[in-house]
Amino acid sequence: MADVVLEKVEKRFGDVSAVSGIDLTVQDCEFLILVGPSGCGKTTTLRMIAGLEDVTSGDIRIGGRSVIGLPPRDRDIAMVFQSYALYPHMNVYKNLSFSLRLRHTPKAEIERRVQEVAAILGLSGRLNRKPRQLSGGERQRVAVGAALCRQAGVLLFDEPLSNLDAKLRVHMRTELKRLHQSVKSTMVYVTHDQVEAMTMGDRIVIMNGGSILQVATPLEAYDKPANRFVAGFIGTPPMNFFQGMLTATAGQGSVDLDGGVHLPLTRPVPEGSNRAVTVGVRPEHIHLSAEGRGNRQKVAATIDIVEPLGHDVIVTARSNAGIFQMQTEIYAGLRPADTLDLWFDTDRIYLFDRETEWAI
Repeated sequence: MADVVLEKVEKRFGDVSAVSGIDLTVQDCEFLILVGPSGCGKTTTLRMIAGLEDVTSGDIRIGGRSVIGLPPRDRDIAMVFQSYALYPHMNVYKNLSFSLRLRHTPKAEIERRVQEVAAILGLSGRLNRKPRQLSGGERQRVAVGAALCRQAGVLLFDEPLSNLDAKLRVHMRTELKRLHQSVKSTMVYVTHDQVEAMTMGDRIVIMNGGSILQVATPLEAYDKPANRFVAGFIGTPPMNFFQGMLTATAGQGSVDLDGGVHLPLTRPVPEGSNRAVTVGVRPEHIHLSAEGRGNRQKVAATIDIVEPLGHDVIVTARSNAGIFQMQTEIYAGLRPADTLDLWFDTDRIYLFDRETEWAI
């Protein structure tokens, strides 16, 4: 077993709390993603699991054993860094086998592991090359391979794709997902890129300000965000937010947005829910027509900016309720300064308490 359990783990740097007493369980063979903006505590959490940062308080267990006070080499972990951390004077074979040679692993076992990992990662024909003779993607695969050769119970990834260009990042996302399915190892992966988190993780952990805001599958985080931060962080383009007042009468709710826009709600709302709210609407839930699935409410708008993406187009528009974005087909023929009626899907509206910012 190689599960990872964090109990009330806190990390302080002087008076600054980097991680605020978090609880988290990474299941055996799970691919878990820690995601959030810079400074949210995700990398500090990973480094505490690895033993590169001391824990101020709390406990960390790997495979049922507390690792507090243990050095990294005794924690049954292997780590892949953002900077690759390859030895430039060694060829690929020696980089892959370095940790095994340090442990005085028998030569036959080293050969078996290196050849096996090289075959998985497509590096069999590059074992004699130096890192400078490799592409960025190949260097990243060597760094991953060096971790795999250790056959550790837990693999830790610290933003390993951030140095790659956009096309290569997409390719490596697929490769890492395929790798996890192949080796069946427990993986904890840190990124600030919510697209990486959504496409790669079995579950994602959204962090901000040193705290965990939500732990969920990617689709759960998208469909049922726990609060306004999660709603705005997950999804591209990000969710639109409007200010309004929620009114509930006889179980039927509606929201009056600033600027006089009225949105009837299709789901029941408990009596006594009247309050100031923030209303969230995703760009893909705003339409050019009242036709189609879902209940739709008309909102008059003026087009400001049109950004073509190929099949889709991102449209920035102005209404009495505020500026927002919608995502629609590029062939809609929209132009800046066009005035038209857009339709909000009221089945897919999100409500957040304006004071606490938690979902209603």
